[in-house]
Amino acid sequence: MEERKLTERESLEVITSMIARTKQRYIGDGRILLMWGYLTVVLSALIWVLIGFTHNPVWNWLWFLLWIIGGTLTPIMDKKMQREKGVKNYSDTVTSRIWSTVGFSAIAATAICLVFLLVGGKDAWSMMFAIALIVVPFAEIASGIVVKENSLIIGGAIGLGAGLFTLACIAGHVVLYTSWFMPMFIIAFIAMMIVPGHILNHKARKEA
Repeated sequence: MEERKLTERESLEVITSMIARTKQRYIGDGRILLMWGYLTVVLSALIWVLIGFTHNPVWNWLWFLLWIIGGTLTPIMDKKMQREKGVKNYSDTVTSRIWSTVGFSAIAATAICLVFLLVGGKDAWSMMFAIALIVVPFAEIASGIVVKENSLIIGGAIGLGAGLFTLACIAGHVVLYTSWFMPMFIIAFIAMMIVPGHILNHKARKEA
């Protein structure tokens, strides 16, 4: 029996449906974005205050709480969303792999920084800020393009601008003092994660 070919209109409807399902399933209602956004902002503010009061850089080790808390909650939340939304489609797979690349990049960067510190005694941790403000925004912009969500594209662009500025500072040997860098870092993550997360939450409630 000969298979019927989809018309152009039907093909567009299928693609539109896949995009809508991906936005609802993987990006979801903004819960994961909000979790990472608020976790990063609260932890950044805490480290900023502690270093400001004590002038002791040892508090920077608290950054590893991002891995412990975020790395624990993300797969739990992702599995719950998959149970709610069902089988993944191609757009879901693309979006998932984009963010998996971010995770692997961050793990590799952390390992490299630890090697530099433990073997060579060199502090390369400023690279992690560049990773957070370049790789993460790039993935967010790519995800926004896939699911056609402007809040992700605009938020990612703001974060990427902050990341390029940070990279220029590192290359130009400009010291990233907490007094000015931490507020910029916090604002970037509010724009990248918290604002789009609440927008997606609002849209999810309207569609419910």
